[in-house]
Amino acid sequence: MDFKNTKTIYVQIADYICENILAEKIKPGEKIQSVREMAASIQVNPNTVMRTYSYLQEQEIIFNKRGIGYFVADDATQKTKKLRREEFIQQHLPELFKSMDLLEIDFDDLKEIYKRQRNGHHN
Repeated sequence: MDFKNTKTIYVQIADYICENILAEKIKPGEKIQSVREMAASIQVNPNTVMRTYSYLQEQEIIFNKRGIGYFVADDATQKTKKLRREEFIQQHLPELFKSMDLLEIDFDDLKEIYKRQRNGHHN
């Protein structure tokens, strides 16, 4: 995993797990790597992974079956989308709106750019 300085490592690991849930690489009900396995595979301290798993448990995205391991919650996809949506609205939209104002980009422009991006035309 390639870590960035913009977020704490445990949050970046949580983002990685959430992305895999949204991309359906990890499915509801599926067992995820143990704390030690995850720590070894991404080369971080097990305490950091434990913090990630605790955070994801608080968000009800994963749960622990004592003695067996961590599993993806049945409604993890919906909870992950909700969490990501809230993060996007609180952290990314204000900056986007500020840039749009400064560059005089309106929502019609944005909608047109979005349509082109979705259709595979990047310019």
